[in-house]
Amino acid sequence: MTSRNTGDTAWVLEPILQVPHVLAAVMLTRDGLVTGHTDALSQASAERVAAITSTVQGACRTAAAAFADAERAEVRQVVVESDLGYVLIVPTDHGTCVAAYGDGEVRLDLLAHRVHSQVARLGEKAMAAAVRGADDDATA
Repeated sequence: MTSRNTGDTAWVLEPILQVPHVLAAVMLTRDGLVTGHTDALSQASAERVAAITSTVQGACRTAAAAFADAERAEVRQVVVESDLGYVLIVPTDHGTCVAAYGDGEVRLDLLAHRVHSQVARLGEKAMAAAVRGADDDATA
């Protein structure tokens, strides 16, 4: 199984697919635009998943803040368990999000570890690019 990309996201999604029983993954902006998805999803399905994922993230941030009687809350992950399997949603620090779907046999701990690892790698890559960009500005 491979990734379809609108950008360079295969390196993020491919390792997630290596977890047994993971069927699909999507990378999206927090406002619900697809930046990459795996072959198990058509473009239309990926766009639908991204829109729903964005809405779920917003609802979870609002719920967490309401329960804590706070102005706002940042969600670290969302897990949805259904009779069909699990959806794991993990936001990044730079405005994107990774969502993965595994069937009922997936080991949720392995899936969570892999998604969080890939999100951390994504953050490291973004930070490295930002630092290079800052150096380029300083020398110009």
